[in-house]
Order: sequence, then structure tokens, then C-alpha cells
Amino acid sequence: MSDGTDASGSALGGASLTGSAGNLVTLIEGSTFCISAGNGNIIPGAPMGLFVRDTRILSEWILEVDSERLEPLTATSSDSFATTFLTRSRPRPEQPESTLLLMREREIGEGMRERIRIRNLSPEAAGLTLVLRVAADFADLFEVKAGRVSDGTAAVGRVRNGAFELSQDRFGRSRGIRVAAIRTGSPAGHGRPAERDVSVVLEGDTGRLTWRVAVPARGEWSCVVDVEAFIDGRRLEALEHDGDARSAVAARRAREWHETVPVIRTADANLTRTLTQSVTDLGALRLFDPDHPDRTAVAAGAPWFMALFGRDSLLTSWMLLPLDTSLALGTLRSLAEHQGVVTDPLTEEQPGKILHEVRFGRMSEPSGGGAHISYESVDATPLFVMLLGELRRWGIARADVDTLLPTADRALEWLVGDGDPDGDGFVEYHRATDRGMRNQGWKDSADGISFADGTLAQPPIALCEVQGYAYSAYLARAHFAREMGELELGLQWARRAAALKAAFNERFWLPDRGWFAIGLDRDKRPIDALASNMGHCLWTGIVDEDKAPAVANHLLSPDLFSGWGVRTLARSMGRYNPISYHNGSVWPHDNAIIAAGLARYGFVTEAQMVSQGILCAADRFGGRLPELFCGFDRTEFEEPVPYPTSCSPQAWAAAAPVMLLRALLRLDPWIPSGELRVAPIVPAAYLPLQMSRVAMAGSRMSLEVTVDGVTVEGLGPEVTVVHEPRAAGTAMLP
Repeated sequence: MSDGTDASGSALGGASLTGSAGNLVTLIEGSTFCISAGNGNIIPGAPMGLFVRDTRILSEWILEVDSERLEPLTATSSDSFATTFLTRSRPRPEQPESTLLLMREREIGEGMRERIRIRNLSPEAAGLTLVLRVAADFADLFEVKAGRVSDGTAAVGRVRNGAFELSQDRFGRSRGIRVAAIRTGSPAGHGRPAERDVSVVLEGDTGRLTWRVAVPARGEWSCVVDVEAFIDGRRLEALEHDGDARSAVAARRAREWHETVPVIRTADANLTRTLTQSVTDLGALRLFDPDHPDRTAVAAGAPWFMALFGRDSLLTSWMLLPLDTSLALGTLRSLAEHQGVVTDPLTEEQPGKILHEVRFGRMSEPSGGGAHISYESVDATPLFVMLLGELRRWGIARADVDTLLPTADRALEWLVGDGDPDGDGFVEYHRATDRGMRNQGWKDSADGISFADGTLAQPPIALCEVQGYAYSAYLARAHFAREMGELELGLQWARRAAALKAAFNERFWLPDRGWFAIGLDRDKRPIDALASNMGHCLWTGIVDEDKAPAVANHLLSPDLFSGWGVRTLARSMGRYNPISYHNGSVWPHDNAIIAAGLARYGFVTEAQMVSQGILCAADRFGGRLPELFCGFDRTEFEEPVPYPTSCSPQAWAAAAPVMLLRALLRLDPWIPSGELRVAPIVPAAYLPLQMSRVAMAGSRMSLEVTVDGVTVEGLGPEVTVVHEPRAAGTAMLP
């Protein structure tokens, strides 16, 4: 989405990502993020800082004028990685109002650069002392998040060539920074240390840069301070010194993202704003592998989950296929590189299993490459195969997709082997040690899986949605085999899918309740809570069609549907709590999947209700959907109630509006069979709606939906556009 215009029917582009919670401002670039106060200061002892590779490399960054801290005015940004803090000093001597405006232009990468500008608005020259205090505790990200930063080992510092360096060795791994002032007024690209412009003092593990400045009347003074990071003695990629943030690597990536993603135009200004914000946020949440420049994946969310996840990255990539298929391919490649090869109870690695999370902090126990990898999710492995199959359906990068088939086969071996240890046909989880996560589906909080009366389910647990993912994975492999002429192999996987579907509908269905159990516990008892999970089962097509109407009715009942979205747990359940993480809250990504499932089974009104509820909530949140929000009924409070510690921006929440749009378009490609189905159920308020530059079948297609119908252009003659939805069960091989 490329244009910056903003009116009804306008193109999308250019929204700001600079996150703000209260007076906190968050910047993001790849896996780096910076959290600071509204005046730009990073205050020691607070959950703030500059974080690189899961380590806080700046724990203090405080700017003062004449020993006084600055008063914040505003923070402005047009990019996720850069912002300008507008502040002012206290009034000058004998002045009733402040006459000094200080602008802190900050940009982050795998380090940070800050240009400090002082503008004197007085007719008299201003003499002042400017001090920047800097410290680094090199704390692990999770120490900071939990508020349990240990004293650890003191940082060691030294002053050299007008700069100071801090470093720390801990757990056998070293981290360090170099902080230097660049000479004021240096020509672009030729910055030199400013030894005679600034004094540098190191007091223990805190550095202090001091400038004695005379700012001319109605004039301006400026300087630049750079922070470079070192990991185990290796200097990370520094920011460029050309004085123009727009030419930096991060800016180039952001520019290319907006120039290449599809353009969407809609008649609804609120939907336009939401989609614009989603595109900007998702562009900022991309991860770039320095060892594979052509590979891009997506992080889970800011600020604490700027890392590659299995479940989150796979689902987000799926949801984003209408925008960018390269994220899905990059995510699959990155995950394939770390597929499990051994059995390790401490990380829960098993042969063929897809990872849960990659971390680089020093509290983590590293595997190869200095990263800590955990495999504590039961759903990432089937989702990997599902996404690979979906890429084939889109006709994208056939050769690249085929090279990942061996990885998919090893994943399938895990599903029918270690993933089903008792051999009953259902994929289940049970943590290997007391260090592992108790629950390993997407509702992974310790109390996330319970019976209707509130009793916690005991593992091993077979979740309903995971059986749906496995069903879809088996079908994907069957179709791959059929395309390659391996008919017997295709039938093998198709039969396995059919057997799983039959067993699922028999064992998980609660005929006296009219809904599916959230799972089976260690005694194979149905976990009878009424929850949102069964909406995922509609999405994957594992639900028998005669049971689907009851599922849809329950999902949209007042017990589950709040008016803003479907709750994770129904109000009538024993553990219902609208302000909990997984027991009554509303998750946008969960609702996007539910809407897609409802649309798949032909429940048009219900799919529209869920979609419009979430999109209306997005508008009330200023266009940016949070990770989750509270599950209070819309009739009780006029606005959706925020969840206090919700991530924002968060990847699959940002991707939810894109998936909702696809669900309302009923956009269903099957390019290997030469078919694209488009049967819109888009509410009239959003029409006309246009999408262009959508990657599919080796070309860029465009479509337009009006009250009179839908038009599709740009596909080759080998693809037939069908204006009827597929039947819910047509995923099975004939």
C-alpha cells in the first residue's frame, strides 16, 4: 500500500508505528527496540532501554540542561525506527517562559544515533551546560520484563579518543557498547570524534558527556551521539553517518515495503486507517537474517517478542498472504533451518519438530550460533506443513516450495510419531520437565485449558484446534503427492486425514452441549469448556457439516460474542474472567480465524458480525489492534477495555484485518488446479473496495468489488475465476 493520501476511497500508506503507552515511546527495527519516556530519557530502574539481541545495551540515557531534566512536548514519527522528541528546558534566568526548544532526533538499528538540536527562540544568546548521562546494565530482556534485574557483574569502562566504552562478561558471554559524540557541523558522511567539543567522563559504570554551549540569538546548535553495540567481541552493523535518516538501511527497507505491497482502496475511512496501520506495523515487525539477505521473516510482537516464533510467525505469515508471500517463504526457510534433530527434554526438541521460539539473551542456554531455541509448542509443526501447502495453492515460488518438502515430511513424521505418543491418532502435548510450559497451544497460560466447572485439565492434552491443523497438514501433503504423480502416497495421507476427521467428530463432539470440547485430557475425557478454539476447527474444515450450525450459533451467542468479538472463554464457564489473558478476553487473530471458518462453512451473517466487531474495535483503538483486549460486553462499556500488558504492535493482531478482508472476499486460490474462487460477502459500508498488485500465480492481479459484483484482472488464461465459494468439505481428494 503505497500512497499517503487519506480520504474515503483513498490508497493506504504512511501510518506511524511509534508506539506509545502512557508517556512511553517505543521504536522498533528488526529485533531491536527502544522504550523511553516521553521526553526521550531512558530512566534507570524502569522497564525502559535500548535492546539489541535480547540484551539491554542502554539502561540509562538522560539529557539535562543546566542540571534540569527536559519537559516533554510531543514525540513525532513517520517511521517505526525513528522519532523526534520535542522538549523544552526550564525558563532561562529572568525569563517567564522557556525560550529553548530541544529536539532529540533518534534512530535505531543494531545500535542508536541521536542528533540533539537546541533552538534558541530568544533575541539574546543563551549560555548553557548540556549533559548526557549514559549507563548499560546489559540485562537480559526477560529480567527487565519481569522486573527482576540482578546486580550481576559490574560493567567495565574506559575512555578513548573522545568516546567511552562499557563492556560486561557474564555467563561466559560478552556484551559492550561504544558511545561517541560526532563533531557538530561535520559534512555528511565525514563525522569525526569531537574531542574538543565535548568532555567525556566515566564514573564507575556510568558515562557522562558534557557540552558547554553558547547558542546564538534566534540561532541553533546541534551535535550527534552514536551508540555502537558489540556482541561477543563482534561489532554489529552501525548506522550510517550521512545525516539523512531516509537513506539508512531501515528507511530503505520501509520504503521498499510500502512501494511493493498491494494497494487497497475502500470507501470506509476507518477501515482504510486500520489497514494502513496494519501495513506499517507489519513492515516494522519483519526480521532480516544477515546471513541470508534475501530471507525475511516476521517477529511475534513489540516490545518483548521481537524474535522468530513458530506458531506466531507461521500464522501471521498465512494471514498476510494477500499482502506479501515472501514473508511466508522466509519464515518457512528460517524455521526449517532449525527443525529438531535430536531428543532434548530441556528444550523439548524432538526430531522433525518445529521450534517455538528463538532467543539470544545471555540468560538463555545457547545452542548453535549463540541462540537459545525452545520447542515448547504442539501446533507449530502442523502449521508449518499447512503454510507450505497454502503457498502451493497460491502458485508461489514452486521450486522453493518443493525444496521444503523434505522438511514437511520430517514434520509429518513427528505428528504421527512423537506428537502422538500413545498412538490414538490425536496430536497431544505434555511437558518433558518441570521447566517447560504447562500448556503448549496458543492458549499457553498455566490456567488456559480448563473444564466447564473451572477444573484445570491435566496433560497429556489433545487440543481441538491442533487436530484441525494436523488434518489440514495431512491434506496438504496428499495434494503435493497427487501433483507429483505419487498417487499411492497421496491416498495414504488422504486416508489419514479422513480417519482423523471421523475420530475427531466422534470423540470431541459433545452432543448434549452442541459444541466441541476444547480438548481431551490425560484420561481421554472431553474437556467440556465452551471456548473459541472450535472456531479454528471450522477454518481447517475438520468439522462435519451437520455440526457446523450449532458451532456457529454458540460462537455468536451472548455467552461468547461480546459485540466487539468472540471471547476466548464463554461467560458461563467456571474460569471466565473478562480481564484475564486467555479466559474471557478477546484476541483479534483468534477472531480473524473464526471469521474465516464461518465464511468457509457459509455462515455469511455470522462472519460479517465477527469481522465488523473486530474492525470497529480497531477503530476505537485508533486503527491499531492490540494483542488482546478485555471481554466485557459491548452493552456494558461503550469502548473496548484495553488489557493492561497487551503487546502493541503485535504481529498476528496487525495481520487480523488483512485476514478478515480475505474472509469477506472469500478469496480462495487453487492455482495448481487452475482456479481462483472469489465470492465476496463484503458489507456494503466498505464498498467499493479495490485491491491491486496481489501476487498470485507468478503475476500481479487486481480485483474490484462493488454493489454490482466483482471484477478480477491480471491473471493469465490458465487461471479460471469462479464466482462461487468452495464447499466446506472440498479439501478432500476426490
